[in-house]
Amino acid sequence: MALQQLINGLTLGSLYALIALGYTMVYGVLLMINFAHSEIFMTGAFVSCLVLRSPLTKGCSPLEAFFIAVLSALIVASVLAVMMERTAYRPLRHAPRLAPLISAIGVSLFLQNAGFLFISDQSLAFPAVFAVRHFKIAGAGINSLQLLIIGTSLGLMLGLRYFVNNTRIGIAMRATAQDAPTASLMGIPVNGIIALTFLLGGALGGIAGALNGMYYGSIKYNMGFVPGMKAFTAAVLGGIGNIPGAMWGGFILGIVESMAAGLIPNGAEWKDVVAFSILIIVLLFRPEGLFGRHVPEKV
Repeated sequence: MALQQLINGLTLGSLYALIALGYTMVYGVLLMINFAHSEIFMTGAFVSCLVLRSPLTKGCSPLEAFFIAVLSALIVASVLAVMMERTAYRPLRHAPRLAPLISAIGVSLFLQNAGFLFISDQSLAFPAVFAVRHFKIAGAGINSLQLLIIGTSLGLMLGLRYFVNNTRIGIAMRATAQDAPTASLMGIPVNGIIALTFLLGGALGGIAGALNGMYYGSIKYNMGFVPGMKAFTAAVLGGIGNIPGAMWGGFILGIVESMAAGLIPNGAEWKDVVAFSILIIVLLFRPEGLFGRHVPEKV
């Protein structure tokens, strides 16, 4: 039972980690929580679902249909994230910190209600992309879709870490996060780097939405709220602004939540309580997160 919940937790944690990276990247550069990121996740799920239902994937092999759906979710979600930054956040960049936070909540509600009005106010069945094969490992069940989600998420997260740490653009992103005015004086296009940060975070959120739809088999206009809050919890748990921390925070939260659901009596009713209790405990006793560092603010 414990091994089964560990496998389920790794699958769930992979999705949380992908979403959490969007939160932590934007916070690392702008010191702002983009609460509309949960609707980027929702957008990716809807785009991939609509693409799979459209003639675009008719006659394609399951693998081709998967790549077309995920690529479509990636493109639309990343473009939406850049548009969001350009219209809702950039004009408020030098405003008090509360202003972009309120703007983010407004964008979140706008996108959620747009999905409600223009797509569907009911749950939509997500088309099956390919036949799911089941395997046994030491008595625990795992299927090919779970392996695909875990493998895709790990590959994307490792690729992002390499990009940020080992490329010139990644170095520019880290320089902008550390000191944007000085980075600008050194010739780094700060506005472009910030837009790229939103683009990458949006792409990961869109892919997470597509994978989430494939895993659970249904999507809804408000599906992003709870996973978004849990991904934010994962980002805080790992140390918000810390990319490896967001990855580990997602896995830890997914595993703890699955263990609570499977091993505690009536655990399915308590799993959200456990997840958000972790957020409260971390904020009380280690607000910089498990992998973050406390950096004194110079006055």
